[in-house]
Amino acid sequence: MQLRSWTPSRRETMGLGLTALLAAALAPRLVLATEEAVAAELKKLYGDKPMADGKIKLDLPEIAENGLVVPLNIDVESPMTDGDYVKAVHVFADGNPLPQVVTYRFTPQSGKAAASVRMRLAQTQNVVAVAEMSNGALYTAKAQVKVTIGGCGG
Repeated sequence: MQLRSWTPSRRETMGLGLTALLAAALAPRLVLATEEAVAAELKKLYGDKPMADGKIKLDLPEIAENGLVVPLNIDVESPMTDGDYVKAVHVFADGNPLPQVVTYRFTPQSGKAAASVRMRLAQTQNVVAVAEMSNGALYTAKAQVKVTIGGCGG
């Protein structure tokens, strides 16, 4: 079997070039979230309700060698009784393509408002947790993680 060499004509070259430009222009861009994006997500969830610091303990590494597997342990101080418990904990990362990382839901039967997860972080950024209590109160905590190798592509 003999292979034939193919040399594109000027018209074919122009067509391929225009197709490549169009594909590049229409391709989705990797856009990272910002603190404003996290604030917008929180406003969607809770409106203008005030958030207080405290009650949430975030256990995160200060420096993550690999952004693909960053461990996070969350512990919210609550008696977890029928009248006083944590309803939900939302976790956000302000430097990821999508800011919301995870949401945990709790009931008094949970016994303790604590959870662990391994998350991906694209770059050095803040991780924000918001705890929603059964009485409607909101508590927040924030920690910065320095990422040496990003884990969200790009």
